[in-house]
Amino acid sequence: MASRLKKGLAVEAARQIAPRVTHLAPGLTQSFVREALQRAIAGVGPLPPAAHAAEAQLREQHGNVDKAVREIIQNHVAYAGVEGLATNLGGLVTAAIVAPANIAGLALIQCRMVAGIAHLRGYDLDDPRVRNAILETVLGEETVVKMVKKHQLPAPPMAVATAPQHDPGLDQTIATVLANELIGRVIGKRIATTVGKRVPVVGGAVGLVADGWSTWRVGRYADREFLPRALR
Repeated sequence: MASRLKKGLAVEAARQIAPRVTHLAPGLTQSFVREALQRAIAGVGPLPPAAHAAEAQLREQHGNVDKAVREIIQNHVAYAGVEGLATNLGGLVTAAIVAPANIAGLALIQCRMVAGIAHLRGYDLDDPRVRNAILETVLGEETVVKMVKKHQLPAPPMAVATAPQHDPGLDQTIATVLANELIGRVIGKRIATTVGKRVPVVGGAVGLVADGWSTWRVGRYADREFLPRALR
């Protein structure tokens, strides 16, 4: 009974804190998702552009695209784990403060990973259709399947990337949904897990596992969706 009550309080705390993230960081809307994607593709700080990093990985794997893709996924799972650990060591007390950084960091890492995979499979990262497909992939397979069934999205990432024409109306839809999805992942699940314990190190460990696992699943989804395609 006590454990159920504690879990209920955790979930309620998550629901109350999650909506406040956009007030703490107004940029956490669809615009921040597009900015994360742009930086992932163009490069930011010590991280080179996604295509350059992917090509370097391809050379390291002696031209084997599938091995390079696996390495890209493994590398970004590690990046996400470190980022999740670093931004969650403060525990629940600082969760609302560091959450925006965690969300933005996770978006950048996962967009960069998917963009690298798409590049190695022959997709043009400057193509707006491909960019929408990258963001859609970061949503995760379960979310995409549900939204396609409800006609909230026209098709899975592969079909979006290879559509005859770019649909400008899809830009805002995908970015907005992804922003909400990332906020839910980072705030809802993590605070619901750690609120009853209030132990900073536990929060960091949960962040490492949650972000790493989420990134691995997105990477595997990208591997299946972006089938080899020759650039024109």
